[in-house]
Amino acid sequence: MALVTVRTAAERLGVAYSTLKRWVHTGHVRTTRTEGGHHRISDAEIDRLTARQQPDTRRAPLKTDDESLAGLSARNRLHGFVEEVRTDGLLAQVRLRVGDQSLTAVITADAVRALKLRRGDDALAIIKSTEVMIALTGASRTRNEPTIRRKARR
Repeated sequence: MALVTVRTAAERLGVAYSTLKRWVHTGHVRTTRTEGGHHRISDAEIDRLTARQQPDTRRAPLKTDDESLAGLSARNRLHGFVEEVRTDGLLAQVRLRVGDQSLTAVITADAVRALKLRRGDDALAIIKSTEVMIALTGASRTRNEPTIRRKARR
């Protein structure tokens, strides 16, 4: 089992050194520590990460400034790769990995077939919405004060 430095592993994975260090510190990457406390990454771990994050090579890479999307009014575009596609009847659930976050979209099964979406494909989530919902987490509330609701005037 060959061990390499984080910098060498980052080069082999095609990611920035700081990104790989963040993955190490958040526990997404398994490492071995040297006596001096330095992280070393095994070839097997690099292979695991490569298989998980490598886009499908059957397609051309996704362009950021794709001319076919130039006329689209949606500006919220998230680049990622398809982690899972589940089709059931007329609908399909597509889970997209964007960085260390997961985004799920429900689209038609026809759209999945037309796009030929498969696990590992590079993809782009385009978000266009007229409403934004905000929720408070339990940690956000510091006081147990009752919520005062007022009727909206029309």
